[in-house]
Amino acid sequence: MSELILHHYPASPFAEKARLLMGFKNLAWRSVQIPPVMPKPDLTALTGGYRKTPVLQIGADIYCDTALIARRLEVHQPQPALLPGKQAFAIAAFAQWADSVVFQHAVSLVFQPESMALRFAKAPPEFVQTFIADRSKLFSGGQASRMSAEQAKHQWPGFMTRLQAQLDTSDGDFLFGEASLADIAMAHPLWFLRATPVTSPLVDGYPSVADWLDRVLALGHGKSEEISGEVAIEVARAATPAALPEEAFSDPNGFTAGQRVAISAVDYGVEAVEGELLFAGAEELILRREDDRAGVVHVHFPRLGFRIEAR
Repeated sequence: MSELILHHYPASPFAEKARLLMGFKNLAWRSVQIPPVMPKPDLTALTGGYRKTPVLQIGADIYCDTALIARRLEVHQPQPALLPGKQAFAIAAFAQWADSVVFQHAVSLVFQPESMALRFAKAPPEFVQTFIADRSKLFSGGQASRMSAEQAKHQWPGFMTRLQAQLDTSDGDFLFGEASLADIAMAHPLWFLRATPVTSPLVDGYPSVADWLDRVLALGHGKSEEISGEVAIEVARAATPAALPEEAFSDPNGFTAGQRVAISAVDYGVEAVEGELLFAGAEELILRREDDRAGVVHVHFPRLGFRIEAR
């Protein structure tokens, strides 16, 4: 089985989610540091244009979005389970809510001027301008709306009160008893908020939440080894994509295997990836594409949160 390669950068909250997934599974993985802003030429060679962070690579198979990455790691190493047994539906639904609703609130709170001033206090002004311009493009054209910091502050106590109540009634040290995907999905936006004194009280002001977050972060990141983007591209070029899933191809909108399509996120970061549609299942979409540097790769997307368009 090919090695796990994670393309990420340190300050990305969803990258922290992926790193915690590695720690939860106690996995060894190879780390490729990517730029926090576009352009990202090595990543683009693998994904075909998908720009969000992180991306998981296994040989010539490229997995986009942490929801799908979590499901792929569950197949790679089933135990301990991220989506255990009878609680799988509740945990998956909770994780989706945390990744979307809670994360959007956290972004609004972190992007307050006072918080941003501290986060970028040591950064060159040119980088700050580039970062702000890049994030404006990232959040344009999709369905995700930018929430005001005032509204996020208004609603935040409700989230934390509910989280505290869940922890206080849990049968264990984590949200659903044992640690699961729910904990990791909820942890990464709170980890993001802890980054500056302006926003950290929004987490640490709730003692049981703060203690729980410390337990989740203690899962660690597994064991990583740094490699370059060029090495990762060579790994893809030398590999053959994995066999397609045994699940039957099925698409409710009539797309067919072999059709030329574009797949893109619907919320933000909506740059499309074009290729040959190889597979459409209940949870996953797979595109075949060919790149001058990476060769033939299969790019995997979750069905939820993405769209297919004919080309």
